[in-house]
Amino acid sequence: MHMQLLNTDRVVIFDRTDFGPSNISLPNNQCRNDPNDLTLKVDCTAHSVEYDVASNSIRPVNVLTDVWCSSGSAMPDGSLMQTGGFNDGDRNVRVYKPCSEDSCDWQEFDAALTQRRWYATNHILPDGRQIIVGGRGQFSYEFYPKKAGADQSYNLPFLSQTNDPRIENNLYPFVFMNTDGNLFIFANNRAILFDYVNGVVVRNYPTIPGGDPRSYPSSGSAVLLPLRDLQGGANVTAEILVCGGAPKGSFTSANNGNFVGALNTCGRIRISDPNPQWVMETMPLARVMGDMVLLPNGNVLIINGASSGTAGWDLGRNPILTPLIYRPNNPIGLRFEAQNSSSIPRMYHSTAILLRDGRILVSGSNPHAYYNFTGVVFPTDLTMEVFSPDYLDARLVNVRPTIVSPASHSQIGYGQQLIINFTAQGRINRGFITVTMIAPPFTTHSFSMNQRLLVLTNSTGISAAVTSLGGSNYQVRVMTPNSNILAPSGYYLLFVVYREVPSQGIWIQIK
Repeated sequence: MHMQLLNTDRVVIFDRTDFGPSNISLPNNQCRNDPNDLTLKVDCTAHSVEYDVASNSIRPVNVLTDVWCSSGSAMPDGSLMQTGGFNDGDRNVRVYKPCSEDSCDWQEFDAALTQRRWYATNHILPDGRQIIVGGRGQFSYEFYPKKAGADQSYNLPFLSQTNDPRIENNLYPFVFMNTDGNLFIFANNRAILFDYVNGVVVRNYPTIPGGDPRSYPSSGSAVLLPLRDLQGGANVTAEILVCGGAPKGSFTSANNGNFVGALNTCGRIRISDPNPQWVMETMPLARVMGDMVLLPNGNVLIINGASSGTAGWDLGRNPILTPLIYRPNNPIGLRFEAQNSSSIPRMYHSTAILLRDGRILVSGSNPHAYYNFTGVVFPTDLTMEVFSPDYLDARLVNVRPTIVSPASHSQIGYGQQLIINFTAQGRINRGFITVTMIAPPFTTHSFSMNQRLLVLTNSTGISAAVTSLGGSNYQVRVMTPNSNILAPSGYYLLFVVYREVPSQGIWIQIK
């Protein structure tokens, strides 16, 4: 249900605790003793694992309270801070600090939140805190870690205005930081630009054409498209893409056994424009509960989901097995490209995240209570698989750059020149080299929180400066983002990309 890539190249994966025992035992005869659990008061099985990408192995870890439909984001020090959930976990904060040995485990802080946060959204802020927006029955936001004067929750009327009675359609709102430091918040079918410092709505955006809801349980997905020309600071163009979802009334219809066809449209809006307007596009495949993943070359992968129904337990039908690549720089009508299909339906509670080697880890799809593996339309699925974009085709191995320096986990500052040495086979066209950095997101329920890709350029803001060092050795010089608004402090994956083929990433920490 939830995944986060850590800077150790391990992935924290976890699911709800109140569906009975899992198939994985906790180590050393460890058990979770929870008198408030709704199913098992004593549970000796794991509901969270750490997945080691390199060895393709898992290690059970112990999450203590119910994380069902919770939220989170990576912190500047690389730890995952995870908030809310259900029942005894709805006001809790959990921290998972990555480590090089196999001793990492969850730390839990009881009642650390002011309000219960279930189906909320988190975003990292320039000061290193997270803002936690919304949740079921919560038309408010709060911050964590708490600091003097900010230890309360604050009303956000926009969330009550976008709440459809008995259906909601405004849960897991799509939240992105604009280049001016304000937050773009999309819920149901419209959005605001919100000054969270002063608690003021700066701008109301137009309703997305058609007026259909896009956030949970209608469950479309959204990304902030790659940020470019970063030396422009607050004047950098910020553009949001929202795709898929379920039409009005789909949740009620699905609960009555009528599975309405999903939406096949995407809306794209430049939120930094003086007079922003939605531009609509049509996808080759209608999709609800899809996941959108930013790729190192700036394209967007759309994967998982169904072509009818809605999010919710057993409310989706007709799985979409074919991923799409969306190329944001192509003309309208030439942006979507179908990819090779999977054989595994990925329905409600599926997830997808980018790995350092450029593959996408795909997992989840458990739309049945108590790990039901038989006798249902879509049995619980405990497999993981990877999607390999076309840039990993073996025929492109000679095109793929390899980063030589800086070393992984190097620290960089803001507004500084960054020199990257890399190798590439043969003679390259230097005009086709780009450098990108990606914040690894917290992914759940068709939305990747804190997902952000920046395209680095030289000081003129035009292109990366590439120099041949002889043979297959090259050097590229770029400027780092000039503020923690463009790139909040923390760990990012850095890639050198040649003709849309990325190197393996290295970890960098900007601070």
